[in-house]
Amino acid sequence: MLKNLSNILLTCVVCGTAAAETPVLKTKVKTIEGKETTLATFQPKAVLIVNTASRCGFTRQYAGLEELHQKFGKEGLVVAGFPCNQFGGQEPGTNEEIAKFCESEYEVTFPMFAKIEVNGGKQHELYGLLTGEKSPFPGKIGWNFTKFLVGADGTILARFESRNDPMSDDVVTAVEKALAATPKKRE
Repeated sequence: MLKNLSNILLTCVVCGTAAAETPVLKTKVKTIEGKETTLATFQPKAVLIVNTASRCGFTRQYAGLEELHQKFGKEGLVVAGFPCNQFGGQEPGTNEEIAKFCESEYEVTFPMFAKIEVNGGKQHELYGLLTGEKSPFPGKIGWNFTKFLVGADGTILARFESRNDPMSDDVVTAVEKALAATPKKRE
């Protein structure tokens, strides 16, 4: 199934159909320090967007996310963490407390963003695009550490649920394919 999915995703990357429908990279977000920005600042890189939590059974995935960020960062991957307190109240801290936790407990160097809601009436626009009807992977977020791989052109390439470890073969293979399709910056 992953092989078929990869072929479909590669087709979307080549023809560009999904990118025109999903302005994921242009959506306004706030850094964990409160500065307004967009994910377009990372172009031409692929972005792995993850809803995170500090008191979850999957919190240890911060280590794998950091490992993924370190391993593929120079090749064109950015991991982007979006804290969320919607699942069991497992991210109760302030943005400042979350940033301190990520740095002290997991030595996180990838960008972290302000706490948001990923489902419901106050759902952040970014997650509306990632999970909405026009997304190739629609459906509510089920829990913390759901991951979306977005190509450099804004195409949503893959979705991985909480149980998918960031360094699993499925995630790493999808990242490698996304990076192979990412235009390289000329120096």
